Amino acid sequence: MTRTVLQNVRPWGADATDVVLADGVIAELRPAGGAAEPGARRVDGRGRILLPSFSDVHVHLDSTRIGLPFRPHTGSPGVWDMMLNDRRNWRSAEASMAERTTTTLGRMIAHGTTSVRTYAQVDVDCGLERLDAVLAAKEAHADRADVTVMAFPQAGLLREDGAPEMLARAMEHGADVVGGIDPCALDRDPVRHLDIVFGLAERFDAPIDIHLHEPDQLAKFSAELVVERVKALDLRGRVTISHGYGLGGLPERELRALLEDFREHDIAMATVAPPTPLPTLLLAEHGIRLGLGEDGQRDYWTPYGNADMLDRTWQMAFTNGFRRDADIEHCVAVATMGGRSVIGTAPRLRSVDDRPGLAVGAPADLVLVEGDTVTAAVMDRSPDRTVLRGGVVVAEGLALTGAGA
Repeated sequence: MTRTVLQNVRPWGADATDVVLADGVIAELRPAGGAAEPGARRVDGRGRILLPSFSDVHVHLDSTRIGLPFRPHTGSPGVWDMMLNDRRNWRSAEASMAERTTTTLGRMIAHGTTSVRTYAQVDVDCGLERLDAVLAAKEAHADRADVTVMAFPQAGLLREDGAPEMLARAMEHGADVVGGIDPCALDRDPVRHLDIVFGLAERFDAPIDIHLHEPDQLAKFSAELVVERVKALDLRGRVTISHGYGLGGLPERELRALLEDFREHDIAMATVAPPTPLPTLLLAEHGIRLGLGEDGQRDYWTPYGNADMLDRTWQMAFTNGFRRDADIEHCVAVATMGGRSVIGTAPRLRSVDDRPGLAVGAPADLVLVEGDTVTAAVMDRSPDRTVLRGGVVVAEGLALTGAGA
C-alpha cells in the first residue's frame, strides 16, 4: 500500500513534524523537513495543527434539513409535542429523506467528522422508512466514515401499539444499537420501558443508548434503574446515557455517588453541549467515557446545527465557561477520541490532560486545522481543513474529494 507523508504538521499543536501513514495507521513520526520518501504521497500540512478526526456520537441524521431552505420553527415545548410537529412535517420536505441524510453526512465528513453514531427514528408512523434513509447515507459514504445506527423510539415504547415490535424489526433490518427515551417522563412506566430495551439488547447482542431529558431527581431515578440492569445483566461498557443534563442539577454528594456507579459499571455519556451543561470536568475526574454530538441539525426540532463538530466543540467550551487552554483542549479530546471511546473503538480518556490519538499505531483518521494553538483553532474554526480517513484524504477545504464527491 502506498505510504502517505503529512509534511510540516503540528500534532495537538506541538512542534512541526512529518507524519508517515501506512496501512490505515500512523506508522512513523519524524522531525519536519527530512528527506522526501520516494514513492510516497505527500500532503503539505503548511504548519497546521493535526488532530484525530471528530466523532459525532449523538446526531439525528434522519431529521436533518441541512441544505434545504431555512424554515420558521413550529414546534411546541416538550418531547411528545415536538415529536408530533416533526411527524406532521418530515414527509413534505423539499428533498427525499435519503437525499437529506446523505447530504448532511457528507457535510459532516467535509468538516472533519469520520466517526458517527446516528439515530434513526422508528415508530408506527414512519415504520422503517427513516432507518432505510440513514442506512443509505451510511452506504453512500462507507469509504469516508464509520457509521453506527441506533434504532430510536422517539415516540416512546408504550404510548402507541406496536412500538416494541417495530423496534425489534429495526434491529433485524440493520440497526446496530437499541435506543430508549425518558422511561419515566415519556412512557411513565420505567420498568416496562427498560425491560423492552434491555430485552432487545440481549436478544440482538447490541449496545444500548438511552435519551434522558428528565429533570434532576427523576433523571437520577431512571439512571439508577439503568445501573441496576447493567449490573444484573453484566452489561458493563455496553450502555450510554445521552443528554442526562438533569443529573447536573443534583446535589454534589448525590451526583458523585451516581458517577461512582457509572464508573464501576462503565456507563458512558453523550452530550450535545446544551445551555445547562453536564459537569464535564467532574465526569473526567470519575473516568466516565464522554462523547459529543450535534443532535438535530436545522430540523423540525431546532434551527441550530451546521454539520461542524469544531463549532460544537466551541459550544461545549462556551457553555461550560471554560477559559483555560487545558480545559478547552479537553473539549477537543472529548469531541475526537472521547467520542470514539463511547462508540467502542478507542480507550477512554485517562484525564483532563490526555491528548491521545496521534501516536504510532493509532488509526490514520485525522483532520488538519489552522490555528496558532488548539484553543485558537477552536475559537477561529477556519475552513482551511484537510480530512483523512484510513490515511486517505477524503475532504479538503470543506469539500469532499474523490469519486462521488
